[in-house]
Amino acid sequence: MKILKKLPSLNALKAFESASRHLSFKLAANELNVTQSAVAQQIRSLEEELGVKLFERHSKGVSLTANGRNYAYSIHQAFALIHEATQSFVHEKQHITISATPTFASKWLIPRLADFTAMHPDIELQILATEKISHFQNDGVDLAIRYGSPPLGGGLNTALLLQDSFVIVASPQLVKLENQYLSLDNLFNYTFLHDAHNLWSIFLEKSNVELPLNTLKNIRFNQTTLAIDAAISAQGIALVNPIFIREELQTKKLIQVVEHTLKMETGFYLVSPRHSSNTENLMKVYNWLVSQFVDNHND
Repeated sequence: MKILKKLPSLNALKAFESASRHLSFKLAANELNVTQSAVAQQIRSLEEELGVKLFERHSKGVSLTANGRNYAYSIHQAFALIHEATQSFVHEKQHITISATPTFASKWLIPRLADFTAMHPDIELQILATEKISHFQNDGVDLAIRYGSPPLGGGLNTALLLQDSFVIVASPQLVKLENQYLSLDNLFNYTFLHDAHNLWSIFLEKSNVELPLNTLKNIRFNQTTLAIDAAISAQGIALVNPIFIREELQTKKLIQVVEHTLKMETGFYLVSPRHSSNTENLMKVYNWLVSQFVDNHND
């Protein structure tokens, strides 16, 4: 066994840690603000110093060797410990970063921010609206509101905020209700507005509705907020979680046009690391978010 008399270069370890996460020297170089050749050189030097091969180089990229995977796990842990130890000295941190999807951020979170600011003027909220799952350490995220079903990752505290349900809504300019609701058989008269969840087929199946799927009119969007905006503009009917359209339902910009509700096993979860250097402020935000869901559920 090769015995090292000193630790490898910190720059080399940073290059390896980044490249092992991205499985790309180019993305690691972008993250570290250096050239791709500099990352490659740092990793070659590290491999020579350790006496093992950490990456397999291919024409289309790189992949970790078995030794590389084992080393990457340990190095990730080491950098996490360094980050946590360093953050323990930062006593004046007053901001909390929340990661959420763009639809959740725009339709649910932003309308409530004034309420939080009034309660906690000393805490600055930073909202990271993204469809990708944020990394708590690397993206500087304190809390995340994630959609799905557990498990949502190791080393995390997870609390269910709201179980999923969906209702069919439309503009009253599009759907003129003679009775309180449309019958399910009348749905095919309207354009179906889809979002990334694409739950229409599940709704129809659970409702025992056999519609001629090949003749349905569809418009597809990659975000729920776009499907909601299209529904408000009388472009079709949308299948939406009511938490995103509370104001629109109250002001009659949208109306629920079918009595049936689609219940799902998925939901919205509040997720945070099990260890945090900003526990007091984080818990204030955490408790506020939970209270918002409890209050809304009891309305």
